[in-house]
Amino acid sequence: MDDSIQWGSTKFGVGQPVPRNEDPKLLRGEGRYTDDVSLKNQAWCVIVRSRHAHGTIRKIDLTEAKKMPGVLGAWTGEDLNAAGYGTLKCGIAYNNRDGSPMKKPERRSLATGKVRYVGDPVAFVVAETKAQARDAAEAVEVDIDELPAVTDAREAAKPGAPQLFDDVPGNLVLDWHYGEADKVKEAFAKAAHVTRIPLISNRIVVNAMEPRSALGFYDKASGRWTFHVGSQGVFGFKNSLADILNEKPENVRILTDNVGGSFGMKAGIYPEYACILHAARLLDRPVKWTDDRSESFLSDCHGRDHDFEGELALDKDGRFLAVRFTGYANMGAVLNTAGPLMATVNVVKNSIGVYRTPLIEVATKCIMTNTVPINAYRGAGRPEGNYFMERLVSAAAAEMGIDQVEIRKRNHIAPEQIPYKAPSAMEYDSGDFSALLSKAVAAADWNGFAKRKAESKSRGLLRGIGIGNYLEVTAPQGKEMGGLRFETDGSVTIVTGTLDYGQGHWTPFAQVLVDKLGIPFEKIKLHQNDSDQLIAGGGTGGSRSAMASGGAIIEAGDKVIEKGKQAAAHVLEAAAADIEFGKGRFTIAGTDRSIGILELAERVRTMRLPDGVPASLDVKLVHDTSPSAFPNGCHICEVEIDPETGHVQVVKYSSVSDFGTILNPLMVAGQTHGGIVQGIGQALYERTVFDKDGQFLTGSYMDYAIPRAADTCDIGFISHPVPAKTNALGAKGCGEAGCAGSLPAVMNAVVDALREVGVKSMDMPATPERVWQAIQAAR
Repeated sequence: MDDSIQWGSTKFGVGQPVPRNEDPKLLRGEGRYTDDVSLKNQAWCVIVRSRHAHGTIRKIDLTEAKKMPGVLGAWTGEDLNAAGYGTLKCGIAYNNRDGSPMKKPERRSLATGKVRYVGDPVAFVVAETKAQARDAAEAVEVDIDELPAVTDAREAAKPGAPQLFDDVPGNLVLDWHYGEADKVKEAFAKAAHVTRIPLISNRIVVNAMEPRSALGFYDKASGRWTFHVGSQGVFGFKNSLADILNEKPENVRILTDNVGGSFGMKAGIYPEYACILHAARLLDRPVKWTDDRSESFLSDCHGRDHDFEGELALDKDGRFLAVRFTGYANMGAVLNTAGPLMATVNVVKNSIGVYRTPLIEVATKCIMTNTVPINAYRGAGRPEGNYFMERLVSAAAAEMGIDQVEIRKRNHIAPEQIPYKAPSAMEYDSGDFSALLSKAVAAADWNGFAKRKAESKSRGLLRGIGIGNYLEVTAPQGKEMGGLRFETDGSVTIVTGTLDYGQGHWTPFAQVLVDKLGIPFEKIKLHQNDSDQLIAGGGTGGSRSAMASGGAIIEAGDKVIEKGKQAAAHVLEAAAADIEFGKGRFTIAGTDRSIGILELAERVRTMRLPDGVPASLDVKLVHDTSPSAFPNGCHICEVEIDPETGHVQVVKYSSVSDFGTILNPLMVAGQTHGGIVQGIGQALYERTVFDKDGQFLTGSYMDYAIPRAADTCDIGFISHPVPAKTNALGAKGCGEAGCAGSLPAVMNAVVDALREVGVKSMDMPATPERVWQAIQAAR
């Protein structure tokens, strides 16, 4: 059949709400996740973890464990160190405010000498079955002299606090500073009004639907490692794992199938991975490990955990003069992949948001504590920056008696000021911020709020309304693979190095290719999960996949067209200069003689061709990705609070977003809804608690609350696109924006409601207990 008949960009091209390709398979339970992978003769690994938050290891005795039925081996950190494995690295290299480099204490896969948090891995056992390995792990004797622990960053920074590492005095990893302090100080001195509020971005547990799992083996004949693991990008993962194994990257193969959520947590290397591969090499058989849900509360990185004070200087008319954020970032017990990124650079980039703020200063002390390590979590500092600023703006409006919509519009960057160079060193290329706010106010029926508030009051409830007027800065430039492979069955495979861990890349990437080359939608496949097939890959993170892989697909499409014109010229017996391409066909200009792209791919594969004529339309290239983009929007939330119980309920929610060119509005709305609900979870429900000894008290769903469907309401989604000017698609990214808008919108609504009873500030999470206590204290 002539493939041009299938051309249908109006249905499957960019901008259409095409359902996700993978959903039918996933909904039938036919997805293949890491724990679904089993290999012949595989053994099972179980990790032995510290039950103390801080202590000196006196002895780890494996004797009894090794005698247990089915046990194949048991090892400690001393064994891994003797084998010569490398350390787990932090990829950030910032300097302190005095110019000296940040501290990077050594992190090994298994603790030796000292444990630093509950869950710190100290040994592992491998057996024929998981049950046997678990029984043997419980038989490992770990003797630890307990030391005092500290779990709060402010407390850990005080003189006399327990010290985690000898080479990190005062537990201070990084004393970071950005901005012109003297100018900021002068602006605050001249200000007509200064708003100051404490700002907590509470620690959260990631709670991905799929627990972490891995399966590895070593082939002695080839000297190659193969590792099945949930990840956010196999290319970067390969390089990081090779570094720990002290191997050449080409000797490591990473395979990632379906991934049930990550949000940043599965991006990096974890201690379990060297353990698995060490045993696999020694035992000459595959070794598998899968996290238990309860264990994941301690073994997976946590997110957020920032304790700041925000200050906003304004003139007499409520115009911003300067903003200053000063505080502490809890790193946990070891320095992780992203380390201090979230509370330093990303707060600077994202807190300025949509406002003309001449000056910014951020001072962050990154502190180590006896807690589970922190890493990137949906937004990785972007929601925090927006949350800090938006809380300040709403507080300033209340203190100065200015309408909270008006104070925002008064300080918005106007369209005619774009391109706009912000004091964060970011240059905004596009945006229409006041228009988005106006559209959100209309969608939320802002003028009808007073009537709704009165109705809530008649039922004994407090009602508040809050705004989250955010702007995010997506991940910076990098490298991404653009690969197009014309298969013998007539399909076309996109090969690229981002990775779908729940976002649904297959459909929007196919839509880009439909528009570019006119290939029938149903003939397009996507391959991201095998590092052996990649020549580059930035992975998925920082809301950049559409820009990175989308741009790579467009560049690869251009190369296909270039090669196709040469091939079509030979097949159609014409000059290459006379060949035109459009809607999936190569045509001799001014004639009706043409050939479809898929037919041409098949022809050049099977026919004898002269020199200079491509024997394939396949393309494999490395794409230089576009600079950061600036997705932005406005969320408006309404909550009702029962003053007798402190319960907070989200009752109305509207959002208007500028994500630039939207590839698939159906999926973008879903991404936005998901991010909003995660923000609601952090704002109202998710609370991590450690006791004075560092024991984690909220280590299961009996104690740690996440939002359910009943905890939300209908979420309005409106698009107001202003295409980006810095990438071929005009896209801006949307994956993390829901959190950036919802955190401030929800908490500003909570504070607005509580202001009626004398409560002027509230930190996340606004749980019933904490809200009730605040009301009682105010009374």
